[in-house]
Amino acid sequence: MSTEILEERRQSIQTKEDKGAENAKGNSGGCGGNGMRCDTASVAGAVSQRACVYCGARVVLNPITDAFHIVHGPIGCASYTWDIRGSLTSGSELFRNSFSTDLQEKDIVFGGAEKLTAAIDEAVANYAPKLIFVYATCIVGVIGDDVEAVCSQAEKKHGIRVIAVKAPGFSGTKSTGYRMACNALMQLMLPHADQPKVQGVNILGDYNLAGEMWIIKNYLRDMGIPVVSAITGDAAYESLIKAPAAQLNIVQCAGSMMYLARRMEDELGVPWMRASFFGVEDTSTALRQVAERLGDAQALQYAETIIGRRSVEATDFLDRYKPHFVGKKAAIFVGGGFKAISLIRQFNEMGIETVLVGTQTGKPEDYEIIAGLVNPGTVILDDANPAELEAFMKEKGADILVGGVKERPLAYKLGIAFCDHNHERKHALGGFEGVENFTREVNLSLNSPVWSHTRGADSYAATAATQAALVRQALSATHV
Repeated sequence: MSTEILEERRQSIQTKEDKGAENAKGNSGGCGGNGMRCDTASVAGAVSQRACVYCGARVVLNPITDAFHIVHGPIGCASYTWDIRGSLTSGSELFRNSFSTDLQEKDIVFGGAEKLTAAIDEAVANYAPKLIFVYATCIVGVIGDDVEAVCSQAEKKHGIRVIAVKAPGFSGTKSTGYRMACNALMQLMLPHADQPKVQGVNILGDYNLAGEMWIIKNYLRDMGIPVVSAITGDAAYESLIKAPAAQLNIVQCAGSMMYLARRMEDELGVPWMRASFFGVEDTSTALRQVAERLGDAQALQYAETIIGRRSVEATDFLDRYKPHFVGKKAAIFVGGGFKAISLIRQFNEMGIETVLVGTQTGKPEDYEIIAGLVNPGTVILDDANPAELEAFMKEKGADILVGGVKERPLAYKLGIAFCDHNHERKHALGGFEGVENFTREVNLSLNSPVWSHTRGADSYAATAATQAALVRQALSATHV
């Protein structure tokens, strides 16, 4: 393992071993329940790529198209709100706006509750929303504004739902924010728990990036399965309150929505299943399993028809590109473990070896599956920082990094290709349509002629590596 890795971080990094070593040590690659540190607080000073609690809550709730989002805190928090996901809408555009109470020093000293009350009154007067979310940020958690009391009074005054989201950034990690958002959604749904069941499903954890929710809905419609509520891509107040009536919850993003799925099963009687709609294999499996869980033989027959046609088209398209991927290696660093698993399978379908894979919020069971999918020698990381990603991508000779906007500069600095699989992308990567888009993007990025000018001895990456080595040498001499 690289000498540049912090000692406190080493338990969160494992290398998949070969079968002989696994058997000798009595483990399955050193991941998950066999010693890998994950699903815990970040190591202080390690420059984690995780976002804060407020971020986690906001990215889940923001795609609700007709909701009014008030950020109760300084204006800086609201800067991370405008259109933070490429979520598309078939209805209201209200969610694309950002609103803040813009707390100043006087408010922090004397309290911001009065200012929040005035902001809610103004929102109702000017926008007439059916639903308002109020996010309590870090400073509000410090000064102790009773946000829940203000929201409760506003509900009585205006006759609409006004829900407090407890999201001080210091109170946990992005995963904590997911749970706070799920609690807010349950608060919205629980008053409607007694409605009769209807035919149909809810889709949890798809945020309609580039219209991916619509792709999944179209598949289910062709199978004769209605979608009762989308949570939260292209969602609206009226559809969300119908969610308790669904027969089944389909959980796409397990990292952000498993908590909600379990609460809905326990408190609303809606069972759940995990599904992924990335790649030919996972999309096909998901469609079959939805029909099977509903016990709908007709829907299963329709699913096989869709799979038979669309999987052949996608596979034929992929086969045309495979010669361009021979010998290529991929690195993956994404938010949740389930997405990482799907990406590994997609790269396997493309003939690209995954040599590094990491997540921000993966669970032990995710890492067990990951260890079973990758080849010996693959580096598996939880909550990695840029220094670790750089060290292992160089060590493993990765040709492309799949990640989010924060990882893009790192890939380009190292002179390797990059594919954005996060919320800023403008084209769908889900479903059979997404297979073609993903394959096309990976090919264009991997085989761009620009890399011939960035990987030589005179490249920026090589110069930066030389300078870094000189800095380390100087620091070592100073410590001696």
